[in-house]
Formats: sequence, C-alpha cells, structure tokens
Amino acid sequence: MRQHRVNTLKPGEHYKAKELDSFVSSNDIVLLASNASQLFSDPEREFKVVHEVEGFFEHSADDGEKYFRDKRAYVVEKV
Repeated sequence: MRQHRVNTLKPGEHYKAKELDSFVSSNDIVLLASNASQLFSDPEREFKVVHEVEGFFEHSADDGEKYFRDKRAYVVEKV
C-alpha cells in the first residue's frame, strides 16, 4: 500500500486525491484536473497523471503581455 505522501508525480501513474492534495500542499506546482473544482471533494477518488510540463505561458490581464512561468505543471484526469 502506498503512503499518503508522495514525493513526485509520474505520467501514466494513478494517485488518490488525498495524495495529490498532499503533493500540491508541499510543492510549488500547477495541477490541472478534468473534473473542475471537485478535485479534492473525494479523498479516495483516483486520478491518472496524463501529462507533465516544465513550464507554461500565462497572459497578464494587467499589462496584456504573455509571460513564461518556469513552474512544473501536471494534467490529471479521473480514472
């Protein structure tokens, strides 16, 4: 049985919402989920990491510019 806390997320692997919650709380990352704002509503629900990126572009509403954020991001979907 896997521990509640995980140190890394790997594409193709499944994680429970409570493990993702713990990972997000202890790392500076972005997590994109396929179930809108309900990612952490069921701690036992499983998600699969489908993609990992090193960073992303973000549009600033303040000055209209696009900025690259050097921040790891993961895409997860419900299993």
